[in-house]
Amino acid sequence: MSRIGRMPIAIPAGVTVDIAENNKVTVKGPKGTLERVLPAEMNIKIEGSEVIVTRPSELKKMKSLHGLTRTLIANMVTGVTAGYEKVLEVNGVGYKAAKQGKTLTLSLGYSHPVVMEDPEGIESVLEGQNKIIVKGIDKEKVGQYAANIREKRTPEPYKGKGIKYADEVIRRKVGKTGKK
Repeated sequence: MSRIGRMPIAIPAGVTVDIAENNKVTVKGPKGTLERVLPAEMNIKIEGSEVIVTRPSELKKMKSLHGLTRTLIANMVTGVTAGYEKVLEVNGVGYKAAKQGKTLTLSLGYSHPVVMEDPEGIESVLEGQNKIIVKGIDKEKVGQYAANIREKRTPEPYKGKGIKYADEVIRRKVGKTGKK
């Protein structure tokens, strides 16, 4: 039995979970509403204030879908209650970020500024000129937008210049040594 899959998901106060046909799960909470169509093979039931996911058989595919389905629902519940955020840091001389409305402008040493538009339901907030916080209720979209921002200038191993996650550790390399 999947250790993660068999754990029940507690539904906090102020959150409603609806399960329509074809396992279309809708989670409504104080921060917003999330909808997702989950694998039709899984059995999703609401018992009291808990969501329970069970699998129909012991096939390898069913086992792998079991934990995934449960985690996706748990992420939706967490998203509408607490939300998700990723923190990015811009490191490097002359590298900076600016925000105007829904537009994020990054100066990353290119000949032009990099302009990015916040996607629907995702918000980016600046702290100073070198800290970007990406917030939202959908874990997948928050992670993807943060990855798209980081991709504009990934950190390099010699000086550590570029955009990195706040909790990321960059493995530094030793540069060239001169002739003796």
